[in-house]
Amino acid sequence: MNKRESGQLHRVVGIPGAIFMGLGSILGTGIFVSIGIAAGITGPSVVYAVLLAAVVATFNGLSSAQLAANHAVSGGTYEYGYRYLSPTLGFSAGWMFLCAKSASAATASLGFAGYFLSFSQISFAGDRVIIALAIIGFFTLIVMSGLKRSNQANMIIVSVTLVALLTLVILGAPHALDGFSPQVQSWQPRPNNDGAAKSFMRATALMFVAYTGYGRIATLGEEIKNPRRNIPRAMITTLAIIGILYALVSWVAVGVSGADTLGYATKNLAAPLQKVGEKLGVEWLSTLIVIGAITAMLGVLLNLLLGLSRVALAMARRNDLPSGLAAVDEDNISPTRAVFFVGVIIAGLSCLGSVETTWSFSAFTVLIYYSLTNAAALRLSDEERLFPRWISYAGLLSCVGLAFWVEPLFWLTGIAVLIVGIGGRALVRNFAS
Repeated sequence: MNKRESGQLHRVVGIPGAIFMGLGSILGTGIFVSIGIAAGITGPSVVYAVLLAAVVATFNGLSSAQLAANHAVSGGTYEYGYRYLSPTLGFSAGWMFLCAKSASAATASLGFAGYFLSFSQISFAGDRVIIALAIIGFFTLIVMSGLKRSNQANMIIVSVTLVALLTLVILGAPHALDGFSPQVQSWQPRPNNDGAAKSFMRATALMFVAYTGYGRIATLGEEIKNPRRNIPRAMITTLAIIGILYALVSWVAVGVSGADTLGYATKNLAAPLQKVGEKLGVEWLSTLIVIGAITAMLGVLLNLLLGLSRVALAMARRNDLPSGLAAVDEDNISPTRAVFFVGVIIAGLSCLGSVETTWSFSAFTVLIYYSLTNAAALRLSDEERLFPRWISYAGLLSCVGLAFWVEPLFWLTGIAVLIVGIGGRALVRNFAS
């Protein structure tokens, strides 16, 4: 095959395709898995955590949109950090994105395996990890084949997922109204050893990650038509759809099953919404939810492979990663080496086997990433700015604030990973020179 070391990608995606990429990146782990993790932490008030996370995501989405509209290249905040902040902060953004979203992709693959095993009732040693690794390998090959084919697969996946979630909301809403009775006890944050407020803020930090797939629209900026107009429109539309849908689904899930059931189902099966379908007593609904969950996890994995590979491509172009990863396959117009590279990272993280571990780690790292996004947006000139400056200030303060509500183990690990990344960058650059 013909390769070029710093080839350019083609603009082949319009507004509908960009919206579906955003939906495909968000609809999955966030609502089918992390809702259970957060419910186990803060109880029924997870519904409020979902809403607060949506507000924070909106601030960040608007900052990302105006940056991408003015600087539409692959790489997202990695590129914006270089342009508007400093090379070190730009690298930090790219490195934290790779770490955070690789962990999110690993969570998606493990979530897929959990729903698949629960549905098929297959059981064997190491089953969840083995199935996760198999699906990562399969989708890595799909993404290596190019964006057009990947986008077509994504539209089908998202459509199935939307049908499943909307059906759950329609059938579950009458039962959820009863959830406001003493059966659910209280919609207030659940107190624990650290206090109710801390549990609620930690759940909000975890749910914020469930919204962050809209950034995939920015990281694929080099492949979107008329980016200054289409990227902001696609991001705003995607966030509006997701915010409404997440609020409705979380309300129905807690109202029907209760927070404890959701938390238990996530810890043991990584399949909380299936329990909601079973609780409603509609046999075919439980099956539809599982099918929707399976397609959703596949959509998240597909879109994360796309976004991560484009960030790796951008970093390799500057020798922040080995320059060989900057090769673009001219036959498929795809950065196949970068795709393979991130596929291997995701597979390695999936071997941890725990959705709570991978999701909690991604929460801290992605919050730091979006802190840098907002800091870069603050440097836009008045001519470049599409939205008021206070939005970026609000996004920056909320991200920094939420980051340290994550358990200390995970933010200490995130800081250590950042230090390792900066040291590795120095080695790569010394070797290249």
